[in-house]
Amino acid sequence: MKTLTIIGLGAGDFNQLQMGVYRKLKAAKKLYVRTIDHPVLEELAAEGVKFESFDKVYEKHDAFQPVYAEIADALIEAAAVEDIMYAVPGHPLVAEQTVQLLIAAADEGKIKLVIEGGQSFIDPIFGALKIDPIEGFQLLDGTRFSMHDINMRQHILIAQVYDTFSASEVKLTLMEKYDDEYPVTVVTAAGSAQEQIVTVPLYELDQSVEVNNLTTVYVPPVKSQEEALKDWTTFRQIIATLRGPNGCPWDQKQTHESLKKYLLEEAHEYLAAIDAEDDFAMIEELGDVLLQVFLHAQIGEDEGYFTLEDVLASISEKMIRRHPHVFGDVAVEDADDVVANWEAIKAEEKGTSNKPLLDEEYRASSALQTAYNYQKRAAKVGFDWPDVDGAWDKFDEEWQEFRQEVTKGSNASRLDEFGDVLFTLVNLARFYKLSPEEAMLHANEKFARRFGYVEEQVKISGKSFSNFTLEQLDAFWNEAKQLEKE
Repeated sequence: MKTLTIIGLGAGDFNQLQMGVYRKLKAAKKLYVRTIDHPVLEELAAEGVKFESFDKVYEKHDAFQPVYAEIADALIEAAAVEDIMYAVPGHPLVAEQTVQLLIAAADEGKIKLVIEGGQSFIDPIFGALKIDPIEGFQLLDGTRFSMHDINMRQHILIAQVYDTFSASEVKLTLMEKYDDEYPVTVVTAAGSAQEQIVTVPLYELDQSVEVNNLTTVYVPPVKSQEEALKDWTTFRQIIATLRGPNGCPWDQKQTHESLKKYLLEEAHEYLAAIDAEDDFAMIEELGDVLLQVFLHAQIGEDEGYFTLEDVLASISEKMIRRHPHVFGDVAVEDADDVVANWEAIKAEEKGTSNKPLLDEEYRASSALQTAYNYQKRAAKVGFDWPDVDGAWDKFDEEWQEFRQEVTKGSNASRLDEFGDVLFTLVNLARFYKLSPEEAMLHANEKFARRFGYVEEQVKISGKSFSNFTLEQLDAFWNEAKQLEKE
């Protein structure tokens, strides 16, 4: 088996090329280069060094992965015949996908691989920008990073920004977290005689700066919380500060128990925003729900019982475990199969228990939700009507019994029978896949909205409610209904 040697051309011009690397390049019998677009190669060619580039491969594909794969395959094929050398920009082990593919091939025994030195672009970049990497930095690939990869509190270096299109893609990704005016620095040919450093507002990244394959984009760390409002760490720090020694007295005294009503209230307000199809309200209300989650997690951390990481680990592990058709090798045909799998896995997790089936279904915050949970749990073990007709018949029966108690019963019997009516209505909601809790919230919100209109008309008249008949007030109500339709 012949040897494939990979060597780095360095990050700059010929004067920066290491002497040992230079000698090995001169001595190479068969030399391949990923791209001819590197300042060192022009000097080597002038000295008579022969090499073959893969620039034509780039022209064949619209994406980089197939380019890198084809280059790696070509090198493996060539190395089967003779010893070859493959030269790449910078250092072979820094931001070189073709090298990673070749390492994988070597691990599989397909080639004999030797990796030589070469100066990466990182050291000259640090020197040009005068930053200390001990403060924390990220090196990201401009062709495939996302906003979720970004740590806004570290120095960020983005490589593989070589043309206007790639610069535009990097700009759009950064704009998902940073302000349009946030300063970014474009460094080209760092440490060489051709070094260029230009700082521009983020929105100009792909407009006023020339980039090439020696370009790196630098994004400095944020200096304030206001610059990182889209970062999860910022919100967590805000909550920790509010609960901290110099924080807010109200937040400091909250407990899991005291916050229960607020979580329920915020969830209801978010549901109302969904019903209103108001995206801006959904953003605000979902933020309020998130506030409750972070507050509970911070209380858990303050008391030493659990942290936000514990919460994330628990739900992440559960989602993976209960979706074997996505993260495993289980096959499903439709959503019904998914639900069946979910319930089977859930039952297996809980194991055999002597506890009553309905024990975990009680909800102190909502009698409607408790009724729904009870019926749903009983239905899972077969205690249910075969179809909705049975539920309708039961409702008619309970309604008649309630009517009879209204006529001749006591207050206690009326209360009992009315509860049965409500229970059968919840059952009907379940058959029609409706949430009784959500339906009640919607009805309450609708009543409040329409009654608000009635109240407004009374105020406009300059009179009081007592000056209007029920028929007149009902007319205002009907006007509110009509306005909603319009």
